[in-house]
Amino acid sequence: MSGFLDELFSLDGRVALVTGGSSGIGRAIAQGLGKAGASVVLMARTEVTLMATARAIEDAGGRAAWVGVDLADRQSLAEGAERAVAAFGEPDILVNGAGINLRPPMAELTPADWDATMAINTDAPFLLGQRFGPGMAGRGRGRIINVGSQQAVRAFGDSGAYGVSKAAVVALTRSQAEAWSAAGVCCNAIIPGFVETPLTRNVFSDPARVAAMAARTMVGRNGVPTDMVGAAIFLASPAASYMTGQTLFVDGGFSVC
Repeated sequence: MSGFLDELFSLDGRVALVTGGSSGIGRAIAQGLGKAGASVVLMARTEVTLMATARAIEDAGGRAAWVGVDLADRQSLAEGAERAVAAFGEPDILVNGAGINLRPPMAELTPADWDATMAINTDAPFLLGQRFGPGMAGRGRGRIINVGSQQAVRAFGDSGAYGVSKAAVVALTRSQAEAWSAAGVCCNAIIPGFVETPLTRNVFSDPARVAAMAARTMVGRNGVPTDMVGAAIFLASPAASYMTGQTLFVDGGFSVC
């Protein structure tokens, strides 16, 4: 049985680049990919948390490296992508997990808020896809996993620019799938439920809202970052070779209630 499961899900010999890999959902996914056998490169801005996550992956028996990058700065992002390649080679798996969560009321949303949100949430996944997608296609195998949001499909909680950026990421996923799936590059999006992370800390400070969100799910609880790990390993693995262009909701039934 273990040999069969290894054939389906093992990431041995693969290289994964995970943006936002130093905290929240990105960190959980990065650690999961490392335990599944991938060599993991973490990309984010805060070096202290990057080092801590890399150390956790290594302590669990994996291989990890990190690159400090300002994902909102195109030059920094381009340079960081090349430094990422220097660690273990060109990635087979790209996980775009980094995000910024500026959500003032729509009437108060400024052009600066808009630009900052789009730069990290939408532009960075596009630019990294452009850098690594063609190479994956040329090698005949790759995986791109974009992390979306419930705001991609419904407006609530001052979705504003954040919702637009995440809807764009879901559309980007389909465009990437159209471009590269025939060459073996499967591109999919994960939409988490209501998950406690640094991005949602302010919302989780309101017990009434937390309870209301949990009650809206079918399973009766809100999510935790590790709930995303199984889906990410599946989408990164050989088991998902016939799955592309899809949006996978990992939300305890939140989206269908």
